[in-house]
Amino acid sequence: MNETIRPGDEPNPPPSATAILISRAREGDTDAREELFARFLPVLRAWAHRRLPANARDLNETADLVQITLLRALNHLETFESRGEGAFLAYLRAILLNVIRQEVRRSNRRGVHESLHETLVSPYASMVERSIGVDQLERYQRALAGLPEEKQHAVLLRIEFGYSYAQIAEALDKPSADAARMMVVRALEELVSTIDRDGKGPALR
Repeated sequence: MNETIRPGDEPNPPPSATAILISRAREGDTDAREELFARFLPVLRAWAHRRLPANARDLNETADLVQITLLRALNHLETFESRGEGAFLAYLRAILLNVIRQEVRRSNRRGVHESLHETLVSPYASMVERSIGVDQLERYQRALAGLPEEKQHAVLLRIEFGYSYAQIAEALDKPSADAARMMVVRALEELVSTIDRDGKGPALR
């Protein structure tokens, strides 16, 4: 007997490869752990390289910072609530930002006087940083933090990590690249609206 499938009745997409690897790694599968390391090493390396001042990059190779980040994350997977690749990449980003801040402070102690904000507008700055500039960066971070979690992940994957819509669909368990694109569009619209409202408020002191 044939049944008509109505919108919304479609089966959920299968878990992403990353979600499966995380689950296996949490159960002690060393092969899954190594595959996660290899999968995210180049993504995080490219992201981190844009955020380190040149002198800091001389002091500690970007790859080293990324490896520290991945090792910290993989050694504490029990503290991470597995919700797929988008959540995992946001988790890695938070750890990596802390590692970078520590490296910038270490560089400053050695006479390299560049703040983290200065690193965010380097010649290697990401799309979002080139678009909004350093003055709005704090507003961007606040607005991003105020989005629902899935929209946060959509923005991070597309804008900061340069994922394609097909990759975002897999990472966020969306049925198609077009569905992922619509989610990114809605998330960016909400993000820009929040940044605009924030910009009309009283100046921060």
